[in-house]
Amino acid sequence: MKILVVAPQPFFTPRGTPFSVYYRTRALCELGHEVDLLTYGQGEDVDIPGCRIVRIPAMRRLGPVPVGPSMLKLFLDCLMVAWTFGLLLKRRHDVVDAHEEAVFWCRWLKPVFRFRLIHDMHSSLPQQLHNFDFTKLRVFHWLFETLERSAARAADAVIVVCPALEAYARTLTPDHDKIVLVENSLFDPVRLAHDAPATPTATERLAAAGHWLAQRERACVLTYAGTLEVYQGIVRLLDAFSLVVRRLPEAGLLVIGGSPREVEYYRGVAARIGILAAVHFAGQVAHEEAQRLVAAGGASISPRFAGDNTPMKIYQLMAAGVPLVATRIDSHTQVLDDDIAILSGVTREELADAILGVLTDGDHVRIVAERARKRYEERHGPNAYMEKMRRVLALVS
Repeated sequence: MKILVVAPQPFFTPRGTPFSVYYRTRALCELGHEVDLLTYGQGEDVDIPGCRIVRIPAMRRLGPVPVGPSMLKLFLDCLMVAWTFGLLLKRRHDVVDAHEEAVFWCRWLKPVFRFRLIHDMHSSLPQQLHNFDFTKLRVFHWLFETLERSAARAADAVIVVCPALEAYARTLTPDHDKIVLVENSLFDPVRLAHDAPATPTATERLAAAGHWLAQRERACVLTYAGTLEVYQGIVRLLDAFSLVVRRLPEAGLLVIGGSPREVEYYRGVAARIGILAAVHFAGQVAHEEAQRLVAAGGASISPRFAGDNTPMKIYQLMAAGVPLVATRIDSHTQVLDDDIAILSGVTREELADAILGVLTDGDHVRIVAERARKRYEERHGPNAYMEKMRRVLALVS
């Protein structure tokens, strides 16, 4: 089949990199299909045999594309509509895989060009408007809710990335058989079309993190890797870690990720509560380097205090067999349970107790981590992922 993937995202950039688009597109190609990928102009091209990448103008003078809804993304999406229409005119595509808001215009192009439609649903877009406080106007929320329901009903297959989103999708369409759960559970290195040289600052950050780790006992090092957005709970993590250091002075926290501005802000928070000497902020490093840094620690943590979507890093930590502390919220518990993770409440005291437990109870947490690794292989690994993608394609073939 000829498949058009429409991904309104800055495809491949250091911040907010859409890994799900990469792995989904790669799977379509590996299953023998011819794929065109239409995406934003900003980003790095990736090497996916059988995939042709088409970009709209980068519009770099308007600045980098931010995470979440924005006026810039709204403008770029208008260009995406035009490019989608042009590609459908030039080539006969059997299937369109529309990621996130792209389904809003692909849903109306479907009867014109008579393709089969996959709604690649990473999140609830009306919920994104609320989470990012994009607008208070109720009419926008009503419009997005209406479009989302219409798109789910018009699609021939709906991909959801976590059980909570699967439950939500069931409220949008009466045809539950076309909803397929395909978690963002792959994380092997992304192959760029042209190797991007490491910048001196990134190399220095990586060297500094390695030097910091070498000065500490591995079993006493807790790592966090991911964005430093507010919902990740970094302030609460630092607050809880101040209690940990009082009881375990040799404990260290390695924080990987975040823009320079975010790193500077959280360094200030750590200094104010008196734990800067026990915390190292590595900043942004390459994805595979972040994996190596996490593996070099004694345990890892996901301190989110709200949310439904399960972050990709949870699957990565399960596969690595690294003991994991995670807050007991829907974002985590739809994948994790007490057999494979150290689940904690969201208060500073509860987080501190869980962290101390994972850093001091070596035998128990190693058993828990090994169970997590085996469950990942059985339920979320590459073979399971490809089988789920075959189910999606069976719905549109």
